[in-house]
Amino acid sequence: MDISTLSDKINYTLSTLRYGENPAELYEPIRYIMSLGGKRIRPLLVLLAAKMYDEDVESALLPAAAVEVFHNFTLMHDDIMDKAPLRRGQQTVHEKWNANIAILSGDVMLVQAYQLLLGVEQDKLSQVLKLFSKTAADVCEGQQYDMNFEQREQVSIQEYIHMITLKTAVLLGFSLELGAVLQGAPAADAEHLRLFGNNIGIAFQLRDDLLDVYGDKDKFGKQVGGDILSDKKTFLMLTALEQANQEQLQTIVGWRSHTNESIAEEKVRAITQVYDQLNIRQQTEQQIELYFQKAIEHLDSVQVPEGQKAVIRGLALQLMERDS
Repeated sequence: MDISTLSDKINYTLSTLRYGENPAELYEPIRYIMSLGGKRIRPLLVLLAAKMYDEDVESALLPAAAVEVFHNFTLMHDDIMDKAPLRRGQQTVHEKWNANIAILSGDVMLVQAYQLLLGVEQDKLSQVLKLFSKTAADVCEGQQYDMNFEQREQVSIQEYIHMITLKTAVLLGFSLELGAVLQGAPAADAEHLRLFGNNIGIAFQLRDDLLDVYGDKDKFGKQVGGDILSDKKTFLMLTALEQANQEQLQTIVGWRSHTNESIAEEKVRAITQVYDQLNIRQQTEQQIELYFQKAIEHLDSVQVPEGQKAVIRGLALQLMERDS
């Protein structure tokens, strides 16, 4: 069973989910954000991990769907906090409706993620719910750190990595761990898969930071330069702040808080020029490779035949080489 077949199973399962009908303003935004697609990486990881221990992944489909519903809930709420206009090239929910509706619809998505997990086999249900609840809290902690950093002058690169670990990486790690747990994998394997996912997740977010500046808008699906425009303290920005000379530092600080749309392109161009002078792109790519190699070490430690790891190894490589 290849990735295409598994993806078809995920998409079909998601298409069968029923969120509710009335009031329409509560449920239509859920159908809208879920219809925007996306790579469905997290549910795919659930199934790929499950498949390493049993070819029959049918029982993992609804738990995998739960992870995707939860992920989209976080996106819906994050977009409100980030005041993001676009998600996957389309209007964000709070832009299409309003922030209050987006908050409530997201809340229902979180509830429904739990409901989808209730079908897990009874002997594994308690463990799965504990792992999921811990992951959900971690993601919220990561988002809070992200917002805290917006108000702080000084943020270290180490703090930033911790934040993206919580906000982004732990859900990838949980997805893999979940697939393993559902199929009764050894605890050590489940742990290695979790850490594989965490490190891939960090690399994935660093790639996202990189694409925000250097990506193609048509492929990226979000506003290129959005992090610069909103003065986000990304890995690129924090590395530049650490290494900038006085003139470069003045350029960065001078553009901070300039939010006028008429000079948006000029701001992105000026900050990107500083990044280019400091080789920030290359340094970010080196960090991506570092975390990718850490991830592969954990995958190598999983005690299943190498052939059963090939697809998940290939997917990890594909994620690291993505341009969107």
